[in-house]
Amino acid sequence: MLTQSLKNKVAALWDKFWSGGIANPLNAIEQITYLLFMKQLDETDKRKLSNADFLGEKYISIFSGEYYPPGVDDKDPKNVVNKETLRWSYWTKMPGEERLLHVQSRVFPFIKQLEEDNSFFTKHMANAAFLIPSGRMLTEATKTIDDIYTELEKENRFIDAQGDFYEYLLDELRSSGKNGQFRTPTHVIELIVELVQPQLGNRIADPASGTAGFLLGAYKYLITQFTSDKYKQPDDNGFVRGTLADMLVDDKAKQMLNEATFFGFDIDPTMIRIGLMNLMMHGITKPQIDYKDTLSKNYNEENEYDIVIANPPFTGKIDKGDLNETFSISTTKSELLFVERIYKMLRMGGTAGVVVPQGVLFGNDKAFKEVRKILLDKCELKAVIGMPSGVFRPYAGVATAILIFTKGGETKNVWFYDMLSDGWSLDDKRSPLLKADGSRDYGDLHLIIEAYKKRNPKKETDRTQQHFFVPKKEIEVKDYDLSLNKYKEEVYEDIDYEDPKNILAKIKRNQEAISKGIDEINELIK
Repeated sequence: MLTQSLKNKVAALWDKFWSGGIANPLNAIEQITYLLFMKQLDETDKRKLSNADFLGEKYISIFSGEYYPPGVDDKDPKNVVNKETLRWSYWTKMPGEERLLHVQSRVFPFIKQLEEDNSFFTKHMANAAFLIPSGRMLTEATKTIDDIYTELEKENRFIDAQGDFYEYLLDELRSSGKNGQFRTPTHVIELIVELVQPQLGNRIADPASGTAGFLLGAYKYLITQFTSDKYKQPDDNGFVRGTLADMLVDDKAKQMLNEATFFGFDIDPTMIRIGLMNLMMHGITKPQIDYKDTLSKNYNEENEYDIVIANPPFTGKIDKGDLNETFSISTTKSELLFVERIYKMLRMGGTAGVVVPQGVLFGNDKAFKEVRKILLDKCELKAVIGMPSGVFRPYAGVATAILIFTKGGETKNVWFYDMLSDGWSLDDKRSPLLKADGSRDYGDLHLIIEAYKKRNPKKETDRTQQHFFVPKKEIEVKDYDLSLNKYKEEVYEDIDYEDPKNILAKIKRNQEAISKGIDEINELIK
């Protein structure tokens, strides 16, 4: 969790970019990300040098040697650049305009080709552009970032604090109205991850990864499983999380987390770069997020992943000509196609947690019913959790639901939960809720997790309650309808109303008393 002081500095950083002319929020977050990455490279390299010196080990700095920037004559010695001048701690001491030119022509091209040529980072940085327009703006932004890092370094868990800072920066896109339709609230991500329970060794994917929030949520969950209790603490949403610095795993397991666990796909190059750097800021050294339209003919992965978690786009229609021919449902609605895509991506026994608009649960068209048949007939549909319509405000007021299902299992009963509160106000402000004593009110989030883990189809049969089971056979009879309201039973209380004649008599007496009072006042003022 970040201190209020750090949150204020994040707000100041945003303001500098807005006032400096970078008004597009995606461009702003991308440029801030590049600066943070430059700072991180320098800080990380210095720590590695220090550690190697202390242990008497050899370490070759990424800033050692010489470098020819792209586009210059590499045979002319005048063009050679000493890599030490590419350090953040070096060029941030330069005058404003000289600093800007140095970063544009030397530092930024250097970070774009840091990794191996075949890495996802290098691949997606190829077309990246440095857009900060003035030396003054660059100077102000780098000073603010230095101030932020100075405060972060006071914490013992530097890597985690750095990641928290970047995540808060991304979350500001959603909560401050800068742009946020692509940003799933962190507490919704954490809830879904807790329900699907990823394990070390799982291959975890998101077919529409955006800023990589779901992959990061899974990463934090896995870290917690291998962190000693001493270093665990609740986050802003009450979920207990561990720290990267204190993971109790060997180097082989860390390599697995870094290189063979998290897989993301997106069709927006800017979002891919932000997602890659989001994971790198949290300590994942070689994230794998690639440019792929997972609904198109160009994507054919099937039976590949143990866990798929996603909040895919559900407002658009896909060009039928580019649609993957292996889909069994005939539709161009993205919310339906993504459900089948996720089913296809899962290995047998793999589990998915996905957000869908509630229309998927009860739509009458043939394609809607076919998707629900996949969930019930080819999977074990474990849970349908209805969420309030304000969860994605102010960007979308549509009611949504969370589906939890395992590919290849057998559905006998489906568990329904009616989420009444997610711990935040359901208006456009989405403010955190507080209890009467001033402590944080997390709504149903932790109640859902506890109830899900203890669910029992033999006991949870009372449909007047907030959660209950419905047999698959009953759902089949009702045209595979998965809407909670189809099965929930409302309890109506009898209310005794007063006789209208008595009410009218009371009104008449009140009117007479008022008239008498007015008459008395008139007598006094004559």
